Amino acid sequence: MNDMIRPQPAPPPLGDLPAWVLDDLYPGRDTPALTDDLTRSAAAAKDFHQRIKGRIPALGAAGLAAAIVEFEAIDETLSRLLSYASLVYAGDMGNPQIGKFYQTLQEQVSNISTDLVFFTLEINQLDEEILKVWLDQEPALARYASWLHNSRIFIPHQLSDDLERLLHEKYVVGRAAWNRLFDETVAALRFPVEGELLTCTEAQNKLSDRDPALRRAAGQAIGHVLGDNIRTFALITNTLVKDKEIEDRWRRYPHPTSARNRGNRVEDSVVDALVAAVKAAYPSLSHRYYALKARWFGSDRLDYWDRNAPLPDVEERIHSWSSAVDTVLGAYTRFSPALASVAQRFFDRPWIDAQVRPGKAPGAFAHPTVPSVHPYLLLNYQGRTRDVMTLAHELGHGVHQVLAGRQGHLLADTPLTLAETASVFGEMLTFRALLDAETDPRRRRAMLASKVEDMLNTVVRQIAFYDFEVRVHQERRQGEITADRLGEIWLDVQSESLGPVLRFDDGYRHYWSYIPHFVHSPFYVYAYAFGDCLVNSLYAVYLESPDGFADRYTALLSAGGTRGHRELLAPFGLDAGDPAFWDKGLSVVRGLIDSLDAEGW
Repeated sequence: MNDMIRPQPAPPPLGDLPAWVLDDLYPGRDTPALTDDLTRSAAAAKDFHQRIKGRIPALGAAGLAAAIVEFEAIDETLSRLLSYASLVYAGDMGNPQIGKFYQTLQEQVSNISTDLVFFTLEINQLDEEILKVWLDQEPALARYASWLHNSRIFIPHQLSDDLERLLHEKYVVGRAAWNRLFDETVAALRFPVEGELLTCTEAQNKLSDRDPALRRAAGQAIGHVLGDNIRTFALITNTLVKDKEIEDRWRRYPHPTSARNRGNRVEDSVVDALVAAVKAAYPSLSHRYYALKARWFGSDRLDYWDRNAPLPDVEERIHSWSSAVDTVLGAYTRFSPALASVAQRFFDRPWIDAQVRPGKAPGAFAHPTVPSVHPYLLLNYQGRTRDVMTLAHELGHGVHQVLAGRQGHLLADTPLTLAETASVFGEMLTFRALLDAETDPRRRRAMLASKVEDMLNTVVRQIAFYDFEVRVHQERRQGEITADRLGEIWLDVQSESLGPVLRFDDGYRHYWSYIPHFVHSPFYVYAYAFGDCLVNSLYAVYLESPDGFADRYTALLSAGGTRGHRELLAPFGLDAGDPAFWDKGLSVVRGLIDSLDAEGW
């Protein structure tokens, strides 16, 4: 069967929303091309295992280079299979046949890749001096120097071959199975809001509605439905956090965040400096802004369901899909026609799924798939200005992934410290384009306020999420955490980060439970704050010295995983290791709040 999702008319005035066609990966779930790739990969992996295992020290520089190329080709095919399965599943999580296909293919790929587990483990056992000599001798091997380095930083945490193989094989019935349970549970939830049964995405969208009664109804419905399912979410969370604690202990990671930081190729001190800077800025950023917003609403308190409410007496524009595309592409073009030409491909071809429909994954993402194909974008577009910004954000990811893909499968993956750079920069370009096009002073102030809220959601809220995770992972080491206690931790963190003006009811204690990053990517969330502060600093450099900036920026994106954050930021005169770096980024948000406060409302 062909896994094309037919474009469907959206409610006016959005226009027709695109749906992706996954044929560039595979024409369908039962296509011979997919079956052939599985069969060929299984044979290639087994042959690779038989020929290479135990022989890496005898390969020499040229032999190791050839083996890496062979390994890369097999791994890319397996990644292609998994990418296809995950995208089909994201398009309709409620379909049991698709769920079966997704799980089965995961298991098949896991079985095949078990024959490849030994390769990086044995490379990491090579003597460091021998590897240095080989890298100097053989250019084909030197091409993979960064991949080898990034693999070898895990040497202190590497287990025996048998244990690594066991963990690899059990993943599909362990963490991956719990991830799937979470996804399908969220996708199946329906939230009753004023006579309608809404998906999680649709209900959250109502929190930005102009009608205060509708916002309240949505906010309370979300809390109520999540509360009805909170024992399931608490079980998922406790299981996954304990699973991570066990593996961290075996791998000798000192802190719950250590594995993420090492994978991100960022020093603990840099992350600690970011978190400390943002938390110290809570009073001057979120606390101050929400106090202003409460005043604009004629009150000294702000209910949580009004946190992202449109400002009073300013009618929000609804952007059709075509106008959103024109706005985003226009912003990209003014910055760099070369980048815009890459972005244009996503709209010329069926690489975007923007429709809201039951069973579809909530939120938004850009999936890089593999360099031999192209990324796909998932959105749930509903026409608000924030949706336009989300399009700009995910398109930035997509452009970044296309450019980095030129490095090849093993070298394309960008560390999370820089993974949000292109996305947040794309948002900034689009925001400036929207602001420049707006002539009404009240709308301009509303847009500035909306931008501040987006920045607070990206910086303050994500660091609060990180803080929540840290506290949960630390407390879980003492035993299982009840759903009530998880709610208490959540409310403590939210009160601290958002400030005394925010008013929470009992239902809000359950809002932690639908956030997918806690389940799928523990401690990922600080990457958003890292990216936002970094982009604020980058954008300041761009405004000060625009000549040649776009070329340097394109080079940064094109590097993929071949260089770390210090080397990539050096051409811009920036250093994330400098504590003042974070204050510089946060000062941009503070300056926007100053402007809003000075202008009044």
